Amino acid sequence: MAKITFTFEDSSIETKVIEQVEEGYSILEVTEDHDIHLNHNCGGVCACSTCHIYVLKGEDQVEEISDKEEDFIDRAINPKLESRLACQCIILDEDADIVVQIPDQNRIIGHEH
Repeated sequence: MAKITFTFEDSSIETKVIEQVEEGYSILEVTEDHDIHLNHNCGGVCACSTCHIYVLKGEDQVEEISDKEEDFIDRAINPKLESRLACQCIILDEDADIVVQIPDQNRIIGHEH
């Protein structure tokens, strides 16, 4: 089973390691299942940029970025080469070891989930 380590731009939030993640789940679904705050105004259908994250390790173990996702990332706050949308990061490898950084959610206008 996959392992995802969540780090946070907001240094007041401790790193969280989630193990036993099944292949086929999105990183957004993992945040929901484990009470990790990540905005997602469109409900996870790649129609906004509020679930913007940085994949620091394991980018080859999630679904490839699409043109549509890239367009929305361009609208995110502080996009980088490591930027992805959590709703589109489907885990492809049951042995994946992924490290994600969640941007400061206080800077994102949206609903808290």
